[in-house]
Amino acid sequence: MTSHPLLSDIDAFLRIHKLSESAFGRHAVNDWKLIRQLKAGRRLWPDTEARVRTFMITYQPAPRRKRAAQ
Repeated sequence: MTSHPLLSDIDAFLRIHKLSESAFGRHAVNDWKLIRQLKAGRRLWPDTEARVRTFMITYQPAPRRKRAAQ
């Protein structure tokens, strides 16, 4: 079984932005199981792949809030 070529792009994106696989799937295509299923051989429709790539291109991380001094 071969993995989807998009997985290497997603893995790099996750490392750079420090997102979990489930958060990525949920934000990109509203499917928290996306990456796990791709690794298991799930077929990825062209429109879904386009949505994932668009998400990675346009991703703007939320600004981190500062901790209150204690």
